[in-house]
Amino acid sequence: MMVCNVLSIPLARSSAGSFAQMARSAVQATRGVQVPKVALDEPPLTIHTLGDAVLRTPAKRISKVDESVRDLARDMLRSMYSAHGIGLAAPQVGVHKQLLVIDLDPENAATPPMVLINPEIGSFGAAIETYEEGCLSIPGVYLNVVRPAAVEVTYRDEMGRPQRVKADGLLARCIQHEMDHLNGVLFVDRVTDELSLNEGLQEKGFQRADVHSIR
Repeated sequence: MMVCNVLSIPLARSSAGSFAQMARSAVQATRGVQVPKVALDEPPLTIHTLGDAVLRTPAKRISKVDESVRDLARDMLRSMYSAHGIGLAAPQVGVHKQLLVIDLDPENAATPPMVLINPEIGSFGAAIETYEEGCLSIPGVYLNVVRPAAVEVTYRDEMGRPQRVKADGLLARCIQHEMDHLNGVLFVDRVTDELSLNEGLQEKGFQRADVHSIR
């Protein structure tokens, strides 16, 4: 289930000299946070990896959705596309804000990414699924994780508007995976197969001691 946001153009108060600001606001709203879906030689943000303390620090709610937040989302998208990922959370780039970007269709320039600000899961589906996950913060490690198959999530979009989405399949898993980052949790913390976990980490040079297992 893929969800695309429809952007609206905000209205400015009519006053002398306000036309230019209204035009700028209209362009920003129409553009949203879409950036070219290409890999950059020098992405704007560094993605931290397992063992870095920043990944274990809980993120704070965003009090105001403004252009600085949209700029951060754009830089996160550029960095995510450069790393060939489909999801990225602000703590992964050392920013402790409740902001996620997701794009399950990175090869299609016409598909807009999702931007989730201050996301909250309102409910989980009854079914659970086991599926292999990977993470840009633990490159090269892919392990099975059990998660609910469906979720209902509320959040603010890139223009600060409240949104609600019911997601299943890959989108539901990706949302849960990225939201874990907002609480300092990594997917390897949820892996129950200790043998596979230890082997996967060792093969890529990561330390088992940096995993905070959830049981």
